Amino acid sequence: MERILAYAVGRVSGETVRRLLQAEFLAFYLAIPLLMAVAMPPAYLFPALFAFTILGAFLLQITPGFRWRDLVTGFSRIDWGFVGGFALVTVAAATGFILLLRPEAFLVLARDKPDLLAMIWVFYPWFSALPQELIFRPLFFRRYGGLMPSRRLAILFNGALFSFAHLMYWNLPALVLTFAGGVAFAWAYEKQRNFPAAVLMHALAGGILFSLGLGVWFFTGNIVRPF
Repeated sequence: MERILAYAVGRVSGETVRRLLQAEFLAFYLAIPLLMAVAMPPAYLFPALFAFTILGAFLLQITPGFRWRDLVTGFSRIDWGFVGGFALVTVAAATGFILLLRPEAFLVLARDKPDLLAMIWVFYPWFSALPQELIFRPLFFRRYGGLMPSRRLAILFNGALFSFAHLMYWNLPALVLTFAGGVAFAWAYEKQRNFPAAVLMHALAGGILFSLGLGVWFFTGNIVRPF
């Protein structure tokens, strides 16, 4: 049964609520990332992402039925074998990816800036993976899930939107990598109903990618817009 999360105040028809929710969805997941990609100076991208996260947290807060404490209930149910398998696949795929496309960048941080790499492993889970997962998993599925025709398509669409949000880096590898990761994280969250697992997988993927050298495609200093 289709469930639309109503947020309008007062007596509003279900169709009106649906259209308002669709407009909100398009603005948040398409218009704002596109504006950031084409108009935002690279130096302001991270402050803009912080504001984007705050807005998303507010929308999640006003979503009927959402409870923040529900986000931590899945920790005891994490399938560590699955997470470990995901990490191994990520290492193998990322190694092949970097050696094929940018072999000179392989292990560049580990070789030249091990202190920076250590900081990434410590801070990336809290200041990048967690906020992104909050916006692209609970907000997407709990607030806008009723707009999707099916859970399977919702997971694929979620991965596509997660990739689109990384358009600001203006390179194809970043879009390919984030689509694959987005689908995996969405599957962990929606199919397994496990937000901690999604955050953990995202944190591991980020650490692995930066360790192997794929961070060259996610560095704002390398952004070159095609116009």
